[in-house]
This record gives sequence, C-alpha cells and structure tokens, in this order.
Amino acid sequence: METIEHKTITANGINIHIAEKGQGPLVLFLHGFPELWYSWRHQILFMAAHGYRAMAPDLRGYGDTTGAPLHDSSKFTTLHVVGDIIALLDAIAPNEHQVFVVGHDWGANIAWSLCLYRPDRVKALVNLSVHFRSRNPMLKPVDKFRAIFGDDHYICRFQEPGDIEAEFAEVGVREVVKKFLTYRNPGTFYFPKGKGFECFPDTPDILPSWLLEEDVDYYTSKFEKNGFTGGLNYYRALDLNWELAAPWTEAQVKVPTKFIVGDLDLVYNVPGTKEFIHSGVFKKYVPLLDEVVVMEGVAHFLNQEKSDEINQHILEFIKKF
Repeated sequence: METIEHKTITANGINIHIAEKGQGPLVLFLHGFPELWYSWRHQILFMAAHGYRAMAPDLRGYGDTTGAPLHDSSKFTTLHVVGDIIALLDAIAPNEHQVFVVGHDWGANIAWSLCLYRPDRVKALVNLSVHFRSRNPMLKPVDKFRAIFGDDHYICRFQEPGDIEAEFAEVGVREVVKKFLTYRNPGTFYFPKGKGFECFPDTPDILPSWLLEEDVDYYTSKFEKNGFTGGLNYYRALDLNWELAAPWTEAQVKVPTKFIVGDLDLVYNVPGTKEFIHSGVFKKYVPLLDEVVVMEGVAHFLNQEKSDEINQHILEFIKKF
C-alpha cells in the first residue's frame, strides 16, 4: 500500500482526497457504504500493474474528503456527487475525455447516475452489487421500502438524522465496521429501533481471510474521526434524488457495461431483483449490457472478498475498449 499516492484536489467546492497509482488510461473506482477509497486497494495495485492509472476518491462526506456540509443531507444527491466526479476528472485528467468507471454499492448507484447524466465521459462501466434501478414516477423510494418491509428496514431507519448514529455509537465504530464488512445474511436487512445490532449475528472472533485487522484499523480510524453521517446522508437524499431525477424517467444507460454480484448479496436477494436482472428488463434499461456475472458463495463486499477474481473480470472487460 505504501506505493499508492495520495493527494487532495479542490473540485466542485469541496476538497477531494484521492488515492492513485499507475500510468495509462484512467480507471475510476467509486466506493460504497461504510467504505472508503481503501475498499479498492487490491484493484488499484492490480490495474496499475497492468498498464492503467487507477484512482479511487473518498466520496463526498467520507474519509479525508472535506468541505461538504454533513448537517445537510440535501447536499448529498446524485447530482452533487456526479458533479464532484466530473470536476475531479476535469482537474486530474483534462486531456482524457472518457474514462473507465468501476462502482460498488453506493458507488454503483453513483456510477449509474454518472452514465445517465454524462454518458459522454464514460468509456465503459463495471458495476458491482447494485443493479440499475428504473425510476418509478408514482412512488418515492423510501415509501416503497417502508410499504414492503416496514419501519425497521435499514433504509427507513437511516432516514432520521442522528438516530442510527446514536445506536452506532453505543456499539462502537470498530464493531460497526466489522459487523458490516463480515455480514453474509442474504435476507432482508433490519435495524429494529432501540435494539442496535441485535439482528446481526455475532461478529466472528477470527476475521475472514480477505479482511485483516489492519484493514479494520484503517476504516475505524477514519470513521472515528468523521463519523458515519456523511455516508448516511446518501440514504437520506434518496427521495430528493427521486424528485431531481424526474427528467430521466425511463431513460436508458447507453454505456458498455458489465455487472457482477454475489449470490449471497442482500441486494441481489431483494424480492424482484433476480427477475429484473435475468428476465431481460435490466437489458432493456442498459442496452449495452455485455455480461451479468453471479459469483457463487460470495456476499456483498465482493471486491474485497474475491479481489483476484474481480480484478480479472474488470481487466478482461475494459481491455475490449
């Protein structure tokens, strides 16, 4: 990790921390929750060794990226974050009009939005875990989750500012990080109010082979410093995203795309998701979808759990362009 370079770029009114390595065509990695640039540590080293410039920012509200108002979730819409990305690309790769993009979890959501809003800037996309979701013009997303799963569903629980942060504080940052990253239950994710992490299985005494104590140390140090509110604001802006994205209702993502998901991923196991992905509806909205890969026995944080396989999938796809 010592060979990865770190710098801060002022762009779109905030100070964006980036980690990068290598020379060549740019591959931009976008992380999810509760993660950081560090989630892509294996991919950065691998892609740099194969002739690419690999770069991963801490997204708005995360890690060493500063300047976004954490108290105001309305400043965490997909339009804001895509604005950050475009301004960042203009600053660090002014002569590279199109770049490769790889996203996971919320980073995948942002990548889908980037491809909707500015497809001219994306050469090809590899998205992990979170498939494209078409906009339902009749129902706000939080209302939909509440209607299907009830008030204890994690997306509903994440809506009230300060509420879930208080429960996380009782558990402790390190334990929260470990519980999220080692979570493997493909069922619906609930946070019953006042019960903290009782719905979680006990954190394993021995971490899985793909997650080292030093990895947990890094995540913990950053979230202890800045808290989880920045990341939670992405969930709190869901309904505002829905309002602002009205012009893109029924719009297609017209970027060459590869999608990868683990069969134990809780997102993949949301009712209706497998049908959407495999019935041809996904392909309707992403007409340049090249391939869907379902990895057996793999959970949500697949870019860390199966880094070698994910590295190969990314490289094989982007080498086509």
